[in-house]
Amino acid sequence: MNHAETPASVRPVARFLDRVIYFSLLTTIVLTAIPYGTVQPWWIAIFQCGVFLIAILGVIEAMISKRWSLNLLLVAPLLALILLAAIQSLPLFSGPGSIGPRTSISADPYNTRLFAIQLFALTLVILLLQRYISSKARLRILTYVVIGVGVGSALFGIIRQSLQQSPGFLLPALPIGGRSFGQFINRNHFAFLLEMSLGLTLGLIVGEAGCRRRVLFLLPIGALLWVALIYSNSRGGILASLSEVLFLGVLLDPIRHFTKHRAETGWRRFQNLAGGLAMRVFLMACLIGLFAYGVGWVGGEPVVNNFQNAGTDFSQQEMENNTNTSRKEIWSATWRVIRAHPLAGFGFSGYWIGITRYHRASGEITPQQAHNDYLELMASGGLIGCALVTWFAVLVVKKARQGLHSPDPYCRAACLGALAGIFGVAIHSFVDFGIHITINALLLFTLIVIAVHGDRLANPNEAGVPGTAGARGE
Repeated sequence: MNHAETPASVRPVARFLDRVIYFSLLTTIVLTAIPYGTVQPWWIAIFQCGVFLIAILGVIEAMISKRWSLNLLLVAPLLALILLAAIQSLPLFSGPGSIGPRTSISADPYNTRLFAIQLFALTLVILLLQRYISSKARLRILTYVVIGVGVGSALFGIIRQSLQQSPGFLLPALPIGGRSFGQFINRNHFAFLLEMSLGLTLGLIVGEAGCRRRVLFLLPIGALLWVALIYSNSRGGILASLSEVLFLGVLLDPIRHFTKHRAETGWRRFQNLAGGLAMRVFLMACLIGLFAYGVGWVGGEPVVNNFQNAGTDFSQQEMENNTNTSRKEIWSATWRVIRAHPLAGFGFSGYWIGITRYHRASGEITPQQAHNDYLELMASGGLIGCALVTWFAVLVVKKARQGLHSPDPYCRAACLGALAGIFGVAIHSFVDFGIHITINALLLFTLIVIAVHGDRLANPNEAGVPGTAGARGE
């Protein structure tokens, strides 16, 4: 539906709703970060209701503007995953005995249904952002909101660490010291948020190095995010940030200037390849050394000691009371679950109940998560769930490759930064469960939209802006 086909009397209303929906999405991202990252049931419910309300406004705006274009291909795997979770929660099987109660695939059907609702809300966020990021200006605002959430969390974390003297610091449940940092109860959850903002910031810096004003603005922001990440003393977060730096170095291919001229002989091509590879290895080694020195210099003895004690997380612990809470034991128990439920798992968000049968311990402490989201995905969704997530990842990568070749420099830089942040989360998820937190999952899905959406904005014929002649269905 183009501008000429939209009645003039409804255009102002459609444009108003368009702006309201877009800025409501931005406000939702900011507010979700505040109450401990939105982990308590009532805050999660408020987040979901807010997203559903925005989606209703989106339907009203589509009815008024008569624009129904939605790109459902990207979210098709997520919709299938929601359907899988719903099936897992249904009482489909007969229990033992002639009058036994019916059972479901999920070990915790109620929480599996809650997982499906949460994933549906996050899927709606992807659809809404794709529809209402209708210009490069809106994309730029969204990237700065993601970075701003990280900056605000970093400043709060540093100030709180310096000034907090008693339990509660603006948020009443924040303890003194321990594993808490920023507005999060768990410092590793804080690190997930920071590494996404940091990856996006670094991508904008290196992707638009020619824009000196923007680089000078973003450099101190990147430094602040990195310092706060080190102060949080999260080993996984620090390693993930290093992975982001190496990812950017590899993806940018700094050696391309040495090999841009086509070699005429096979030997010359081999020399270019070998020389470029050697130089890249040397640069990566320098980056790792500089990064390690900086971590020790900024974080000091607590961070260094935390890395030195990393081995205890992968060894037998607490043998006196047989709690077996090391990552090694939890991962072994999770692998036993995977072998016992290979096809459809034992239900999303049912880990804390399903693991009890396979965790060989006293039962004094029951693992609530697998501390490895890939193992937990296999345990919760089985081969079907893994296939759906893999399908989604392949779609994201294919569309992001188009964004990396966008003719617009800012869209390319934003795509690069979003991919760096996503890569950091992918690395950190091997040892933690940060995307279980609402704000972290929300920012991850936002980065996915930034990564796949930039190329569409660079092509004015595909940017469906309400009330413009270029709007068209996808």
